[in-house]
Amino acid sequence: MRALVTGGTGFIGSHVVRALLARKMTVRCLVRAGSRRSNLEGLDVEFIVGDLGDPASLTLAVRDCEQLYHVAADYRLWARNPQEMDRINVEGTRLLLTAAGDAGLRKIIFTSSVSAIGRPHLQGHLGIGNESLDPQADELIGPYKRSKYSSDKLAREMAKKGLPVVIVNPSTPVGARDIKPTPTGKMIVDFLNGKMPGYIETGLNFVDVEDVAAGHVLAGEKGKIGERYILGNKNMSLKEFFTALARIAHRPAPRLRIPYAVAYLAGMVSTGLSYITGKEPTIPLDGVRMAHEPMYYDASRAVRELGLPQTPIETALAKAVAWFKERGYLYA
Repeated sequence: MRALVTGGTGFIGSHVVRALLARKMTVRCLVRAGSRRSNLEGLDVEFIVGDLGDPASLTLAVRDCEQLYHVAADYRLWARNPQEMDRINVEGTRLLLTAAGDAGLRKIIFTSSVSAIGRPHLQGHLGIGNESLDPQADELIGPYKRSKYSSDKLAREMAKKGLPVVIVNPSTPVGARDIKPTPTGKMIVDFLNGKMPGYIETGLNFVDVEDVAAGHVLAGEKGKIGERYILGNKNMSLKEFFTALARIAHRPAPRLRIPYAVAYLAGMVSTGLSYITGKEPTIPLDGVRMAHEPMYYDASRAVRELGLPQTPIETALAKAVAWFKERGYLYA
């Protein structure tokens, strides 16, 4: 069986490629011209050069494939031109899923995000989210979240029209091969480099990136058409996360709890400067706004229906620390 993977050179995508190869599948990757392929070095993978905005290259990429794993996305917490995220995350998804449907693919796995999952409002606070909930307007903070929710809705609408698409919603993956790194990976690198003096009182759902990749393949085998599956594991406060990271890296955990108002002001200043310099902000304001409430989710459906693995987060963190050290991301 041949599977097409988009975003295969990235963090989650490179693990999805490996998980598919481990199932003895033939893997083709859609890559942009000039993209780095070091995350796939040494693997038996076919490359098709193209772009999510180019229908002709998408038609070529899906040809002779049975499955599609659409992992590629523009994942940033700040963008000078937010419309770029819609172009890639929404319109690019529409073009690719249309091409896959026209080519008669048997199964399509679309990588959404928990950003597209709602959480119940409980006594003035947001509770634990699950697949049955869509986010309310006040939860859709920033262009990334809005674009991922729009593409998530698009995939579900196309499934209702007969497209064989299953949606997976990863939470916050950690582990090796976070090459860019992602905002979460950058948080780990900053901590390891002594650039994380404090923390905001918030929380996230963390998961081993290899479990996320396994969840993609399991969704391809067992997932129900049109359904969503949260690929997550453990809900942890940021303080708990840094404490676990400190034990693994043998470094002191940050003890200073930064008040939200202080973080918000720092985010405003940092983001404002980015519009002048063109460089990504050190403290993205949207990231601070998202952190106002813990972002906790329930992954039990994927565990129950797909058999999603639940590797201890400490194991995933140890792999991330080792990989960042080996690849020269640390200087402290």
